[in-house]
Amino acid sequence: MNWYLEVIKNNYANFSGRARRKEYWMFTLVNTIIITILYAIVISSIDMNTGEMSSLGSIVGIILGIYSLAIIIPSLAVTIRRFHDQDKSGWMFLLAFIPAVGGLIVFVFMCLEGTKGDNRFGPDPKA
Repeated sequence: MNWYLEVIKNNYANFSGRARRKEYWMFTLVNTIIITILYAIVISSIDMNTGEMSSLGSIVGIILGIYSLAIIIPSLAVTIRRFHDQDKSGWMFLLAFIPAVGGLIVFVFMCLEGTKGDNRFGPDPKA
């Protein structure tokens, strides 16, 4: 949870520097858990007979929408800093938009170890 809060509080729109794999994956894990819980509440609030959503589901749906919009910038920032850790340009995140394989390509890059020691984007975050 501390890694998630670190990205949100101190690195919300920080696109410079480097991010460790642990920072990226802990942020992604907590973010996925939060979104999954919110979606589960929204889906479970739908009446199966009428297809209508309860007021709780509507409120949580609005919260989910606001959260999803608010998390775009830190998600992009931590992804770019993760690419920086491998001494790659942040523009590599655009690979995600390649149909069918882009997400897999970015996933592989996010799993790779960063360059050891300093690189053009800053000092080693593990040091």
